[in-house]
Amino acid sequence: MDIKKAAFTLSSPRVGLCPIDNKPEYAFIGRSNVGKSSLINMLCNHKGLAKTSATPGKTLLINHFIVNNEWYIVDLPGYGFAKRSKTERQKLDNMIRGYILQREQLVNVFVLIDIRHEQQAIDREFITWLGQSNIPFSIVFTKADKLGTERAKSNATAWMEALKDEWEELPPHFITSAEKRIGRDDVLNYIDDINKNLNAD
Repeated sequence: MDIKKAAFTLSSPRVGLCPIDNKPEYAFIGRSNVGKSSLINMLCNHKGLAKTSATPGKTLLINHFIVNNEWYIVDLPGYGFAKRSKTERQKLDNMIRGYILQREQLVNVFVLIDIRHEQQAIDREFITWLGQSNIPFSIVFTKADKLGTERAKSNATAWMEALKDEWEELPPHFITSAEKRIGRDDVLNYIDDINKNLNAD
């Protein structure tokens, strides 16, 4: 897929205020500091599209970016919220779950995982919830450049294998690096295939 144009559209505090549009939406979410903004910028070939920050947990709204005037990337707040009060955490959690469960235009959630770490309970719980809620999702391993090719593959395989205690069929997964632009074509081609299938229906 060739990204000719990507632009910020709207930030929304709840699902009811998201863009009135029927174009397909692909949501990106992960724990704080997983490299979500950097990945979105790399996919869109637009360095300043999603705001990156040295302080984790800066995304506090549902952010829509229109791509090629055909589909949306949706940047969701991270879970495992960085340095938030209980009230703020609950508010963000309600916003995330409200969007994922209620947004009819959502066709896939990309769950971002830092490839350097073993499986964390918070990631596992979120993935389990997506499965129980019948939400289509894929796993995107980030920061592969920090490990090298073979170690990254090994870590990703081990992470996916650990899901087999609960999942009969594993979700698609991708190994990426925003720094080295690894996995960009794989993710974009996956989105392109989904879009083509949607248009064929």
